Amino acid sequence: MSEAQSNSRQIILDRLKGCIVDAPELPTIDPARVIQFEDRLQQFQDTLASVGGEAHLVNTPSEIREKLQTIEVFQSARRIASTVPDAVTPTVDLATIDDPHALSTLDWTIVRGEFGVAENGAIWIDGKTLPHRVMIFIAQYLAIVISRSDLLNNMHEAYARIGTPDPGFGVFVSGPSKTADIEQSLVLGAHGCRKLQVFLLP
Repeated sequence: MSEAQSNSRQIILDRLKGCIVDAPELPTIDPARVIQFEDRLQQFQDTLASVGGEAHLVNTPSEIREKLQTIEVFQSARRIASTVPDAVTPTVDLATIDDPHALSTLDWTIVRGEFGVAENGAIWIDGKTLPHRVMIFIAQYLAIVISRSDLLNNMHEAYARIGTPDPGFGVFVSGPSKTADIEQSLVLGAHGCRKLQVFLLP
């Protein structure tokens, strides 16, 4: 780049920096006008099922293990990462893993979610609870544990619950991985977990 081009570029950038655009204020959301559900639990279960996930009502962590033991692909699982040891004892010690690539052969990941959203069956996972963020994406199968008392109606309530997020990582998860890019044919587990199991404690 010549000196003249460099100077012209800088002039343009300086003008852009000095141009102040008045942005419209964000609208005030009227809670009475956004979707609400009489039975958030049932709506969450129905919505989750519609996107390919499965919900299970359990009363204790031990029931989670019992439910999983009825699933054939869990019975044969060898590499299990779990941040819910009172429900499922991990076979992979996440504390000893420095390279996330070592998790590429995970069969199952079991983690806790902060809350669920009845509107779309999504679950918010705080990255601070994950030793490795990739563990929820790379495993063949994923199970998330949340409380039935932490079900919200809609995404407006969800973002209000999150508030101003701290620097780091967080993600909404809804159903298993899916794509319909090729011939509009829906494929589950294309680039993530093949199946999502959600366990709802009291």
